Amino acid sequence: MWSIMRTNKLLLLFCVLLVVAAGCVERKLTINTNPAGAQVFLNDEEIGVSPVTASFSWYGDYNITIRKQGCETLQTHRKLQAPWYDLFPFDFLTQIIYPGRIVDSREWSFELAPQKEISRQELIEAAEQIKDPNVP
Repeated sequence: MWSIMRTNKLLLLFCVLLVVAAGCVERKLTINTNPAGAQVFLNDEEIGVSPVTASFSWYGDYNITIRKQGCETLQTHRKLQAPWYDLFPFDFLTQIIYPGRIVDSREWSFELAPQKEISRQELIEAAEQIKDPNVP
């Protein structure tokens, strides 16, 4: 009986030490634009004005929207690939057992095109198309 209680206490102590000494993976994504000063949205959530750095929790596809006055709005998507240490079974080692801190910093850059000027004639044709969709 005494030996079982002692084993349980040692096991509990080991678990507590494991949690306290657990490692940490910090994930950062920096988005740069040319020209700078554009509003940046990741998955429809504004993260700031470029250049901007934001934390992320998961790897995979991200929808990106970038807006700046005088430039065309850019809508695209990119995929963040997980590094080897964030794949099973290594993720358990790096996030639970490894006592250090790992920083995964990624950087994406985007070129913004100048906004196109719409001619008066193009604007009239677009309005007529909306008014009567049967007009060619």
